[in-house]
This record gives sequence, structure tokens and C-alpha cells, in this order.
Amino acid sequence: MIVIYGIRHRLDPVKARLSEVIHECMMSVLGMPEDKRAHRFMPMDAEDFYAPGGRSDAYTVIEINMMAGRTAETQKALIKRLFAEIERQVGIAPVDVEITLTEQPPHGWGFRGMTGDEARDLAYRVRV
Repeated sequence: MIVIYGIRHRLDPVKARLSEVIHECMMSVLGMPEDKRAHRFMPMDAEDFYAPGGRSDAYTVIEINMMAGRTAETQKALIKRLFAEIERQVGIAPVDVEITLTEQPPHGWGFRGMTGDEARDLAYRVRV
């Protein structure tokens, strides 16, 4: 599950493209399948979205929640790929992008009526 926050007037016009870019990165770095996209956009009014100093109104926060198992090198590769591709394809500078990866143990995920540690039919590998 990926949640993307930003100021409404900046996020709304780019959210479809941003979703494509994020998913392309997830597929290329993590091996996620084409149909495994769970993105939630949270456009906010400027008065509800405070940013650190030195950021523009394009400041965007991307929270990626995933099952534990990816190596530190894989996680870093994903973050770096996201920075590069978001800048190249969406035009948001890396200084205006904040990315957090949060891992939960497979037993802490619930989908399709089971927990992640019970799933035996995932179309992707978690340990990469």
C-alpha cells in the first residue's frame, strides 16, 4: 500500500502520471506485477500541509508500506530510483520529495481473507 500526500493544486494534476512512475519503479526494482498497484492519494489544502524549510509547494510525501523481507540494498535502490524517475518524468525535484518505507512482518498484513504469512500464491517475491 502506498499513500501519497501533497498540496491539492499541485498533486491533482500529476497524480495519474505519478502513480505510473511509482508503479514502474516498484515493478523494476521489486519485481511487483503489473496488476499489483495499491495507491492512495491524499491531496490536501495548503493550510493543512506543512513542509520543512527549503521546499516548494510541489513538496510530496510518499509512504510505502510493505511486507518485510527486502534487503537494505534493494530498499535504497527503490528510493533512489523513485527520486530519479519522479524528477525525470513528473518534474518534481528530489528536494521536494520525501519517501518512507515501512515494513511489517507478513503476519501483520491481511488481504484476501488471510494473513501475509499464510499466502502461498503471491505473484512476486518478497525476499529480494
